[in-house]
Amino acid sequence: MNYASIKYCDIANGPGVRTSLFVSGCTHHCKGCFNEMTWDFAYGDPFTEQVAEEILHSIEPDYIHGLSLLGGEPMEPANQRALLPLLRSFKERFPRKTVWCYSGYTYEQLTGESRARCEVTDEMLRLMDVLVDGEFVESLKDISLRFKGSSNQRILDLAKTRAAGQPVPWQGDALFATHSFEPER
Repeated sequence: MNYASIKYCDIANGPGVRTSLFVSGCTHHCKGCFNEMTWDFAYGDPFTEQVAEEILHSIEPDYIHGLSLLGGEPMEPANQRALLPLLRSFKERFPRKTVWCYSGYTYEQLTGESRARCEVTDEMLRLMDVLVDGEFVESLKDISLRFKGSSNQRILDLAKTRAAGQPVPWQGDALFATHSFEPER
């Protein structure tokens, strides 16, 4: 997998201060995409163990609230397979910090039959706290929306979604407020 960029101290892609990884590769090709260069799976730099460790190191400070995955498309099967070790390490090292993932695939596509579903999808979803799902739709673009680009997209609380057996919206900062950002022990 390649990645397009890493934003340290990002405040736009989830609550609090986060590290955001923009992966390369996307088959959606949404009209009006703000990141078209990341459609190409070969764009950017190789995602190596060293890069993963730099990302994890950047999340160590108490003021960093978590990791956000964007793209490109983090839930393309090739990207899922490359990201899974990062998410495993993240959850082991930072159990009280959150993972947000932005995907053009819907939750239903990721949990049902689709081109995105592969042998690691279920584990990926278990390791994430919030999924912003659905393709960007230019005609539904609304810059007043918090943490999403178009009104068709949903922000899902994945723990509550798993418990309910159906998509449950993220309740603003409720999930954020339940996580303590005291030093990890």
